[in-house]
Amino acid sequence: MKTINDLRVKIFADGADKAGMMEMYAKPYIKGFTTNPTLMRKAGVIDYRAFAKEILQSIPDRPISFEVLSDEFDVMDRQAREISTWGSQVFVKIPITNTRREASYPLVGKLSEAGVKVNVTALLTLDQVTKVAECVAGGPPCYVSIFAGRVADTGNDPVPIMAKAVEILRSVPNAELIWASPRELLNIFQADEIGCHIITVTNDILKKLSLVGKDLEDFSLETVKMFYNDAHQAGYTL
Repeated sequence: MKTINDLRVKIFADGADKAGMMEMYAKPYIKGFTTNPTLMRKAGVIDYRAFAKEILQSIPDRPISFEVLSDEFDVMDRQAREISTWGSQVFVKIPITNTRREASYPLVGKLSEAGVKVNVTALLTLDQVTKVAECVAGGPPCYVSIFAGRVADTGNDPVPIMAKAVEILRSVPNAELIWASPRELLNIFQADEIGCHIITVTNDILKKLSLVGKDLEDFSLETVKMFYNDAHQAGYTL
């Protein structure tokens, strides 16, 4: 089994808790960061702009993605251009559609032509990947984020979809594919196996990296001990 240092896929930390982000920043294998409004709200962020700039001061040398907030494309355009000025390492997350199911392809193309580094987010289909690829081809560096975990949540295997997406983006060298919303540590190795460029991982999953390569017999014994100790400490009797 590969070790974390053998992986080709780049690991980005996904979160909006500053303490957790700084913990991950200290780890050399974390190559970038992603956030979203849901994670920020969960972390108790009040001032979006102030939080983003604080994080960028603390993490000045790795790519970080921040998302637009509007549901209107003209306002998304304005917000994206502002966000892009916050730092050279900033990528602007643009949702694949707005809440009315109106596709954001024209906006993505417009921003890419203007030199904005976009992270097109919430993709779940290969048709979306193909159309985004057409919009960003020849532009600045960009990310294409497929929420593979959500694909898996529907009972579909995300691996073939992600593998095909890698092939689609092979002709667009400025675009990198992100395996987003992973559900388990195994997804990191699956992403690496198919040649996916990046995987975004939460701190909870990253903390399991110490288990990679662990002897399964030992792990089995530790599990048995856990059940025994919990039953004993609970005072259960029969």
